[in-house]
Amino acid sequence: MTTMRNERTIRLTLAYDGTDFSGWQRQPRDRSVQEELEKALVKMHGHPVSVVGAGRTDSGVHAAGQVAHFFSDIASIPAERFTLALNKLMPADVRVLRAQEAHPDFHARYDARLRRYRYFMYASSRSLPARDRYAWRLSGRPDLKKLNRLASCLRGEVDCTAFAAAKDPSENRFRYLHHAVFHYEANAIVFDVAANAFLWRMVRSLVGTLIHLERAGAGDGAMRDILESGDRSLAGATAPARGLFLWNVDYYDTPTRLGRRQPAEITTAAADSDARCLVPGVGWI
Repeated sequence: MTTMRNERTIRLTLAYDGTDFSGWQRQPRDRSVQEELEKALVKMHGHPVSVVGAGRTDSGVHAAGQVAHFFSDIASIPAERFTLALNKLMPADVRVLRAQEAHPDFHARYDARLRRYRYFMYASSRSLPARDRYAWRLSGRPDLKKLNRLASCLRGEVDCTAFAAAKDPSENRFRYLHHAVFHYEANAIVFDVAANAFLWRMVRSLVGTLIHLERAGAGDGAMRDILESGDRSLAGATAPARGLFLWNVDYYDTPTRLGRRQPAEITTAAADSDARCLVPGVGWI
């Protein structure tokens, strides 16, 4: 929807520790990131302000580069000053990293070109509390070459029905995956995946299945077989929410809705060092 003449479209890049949130989306009784942000905006504007996010992260899932937008009728504050103003009004587990004035037709959700998630794991025989808040502990070190052979089928347009949660309302379960790879980052194991969009709990389902298949010594084509089956019962258990981060969201330079031409260049709302500071005591994030 195009804004009214006296309104500005403000785009935010946010980071949050999802541990104590029910997720991004406002809930009737539980605490959400959207609610905390909208409460701060009410204090600034003196009236309700709705916020739209690029992705509806689930309960316990973190973000290092979530993107959101809202319409503001405050003309006296430069867009970049919303960063400081909002951070003063919000709890410490959600931070605005950047605020900027956007095209009037910018939409954080519908104009997103690519969403990138990173899932963190670590291998240890002992539980390490500082890491357990932000990563899934594995009892042994997995074979990353094997994991990447299993994940090699996660490229291009893929029917992701086998990795959809039972309550996912999506009618179309095809998604375009740009990449899905495991790598080490210091002493962390990271699954890095990017797509145009994801089904509910899809990333966690992919991680849980891939780790299960590697542990079970499955053949390199086992993941492809599960994809082609479309049967969720053949996939593994869903990985815990605590290891998952919405890392960044990519956009085209101008809005792509309303039949606009899609330019070749994109801008990236990438996570920066401030986001990583939200993970205390974990040097590898």
